[in-house]
Amino acid sequence: MIGAVIARRQARSVFDAWNRRDFPKFWASWAEDCTYTFPGSISVSGQTKGKKAIEACHTTMLEHFPRMDFTVKDVFVSSIFAVGGTNNIAVEWDLAYTNREGKNFHTSGMTAIRVKGGKAISAQEYISDFETLKEAWGKE
Repeated sequence: MIGAVIARRQARSVFDAWNRRDFPKFWASWAEDCTYTFPGSISVSGQTKGKKAIEACHTTMLEHFPRMDFTVKDVFVSSIFAVGGTNNIAVEWDLAYTNREGKNFHTSGMTAIRVKGGKAISAQEYISDFETLKEAWGKE
């Protein structure tokens, strides 16, 4: 049970760090050899390997979307007893974002995160309305 409490707190803290643009704290939660998978057919889609490459992917996102504010709706943990071990975490969220043309958008989704030793070793995004995201990227 304590493992689930810690994992939920950490997941919320990481999303809060993103919203505050506290990127050193955000990236501190990622392992150096992690993988990141983003859906669809835009420039950041596909699987990215390695923390530095994932940082570059997120920098591209921030260039397209100067405002990206997450609201964490819920956090799910697969092993309620894992403390510092391997665990799977799913974060359900809403995202309010503005593209560089100043248009506002909203979508929902979930991030599935595999954690080992307190660091994300993989993360995969699931977007509820990818067509809206494509429009926001200018890929109608």
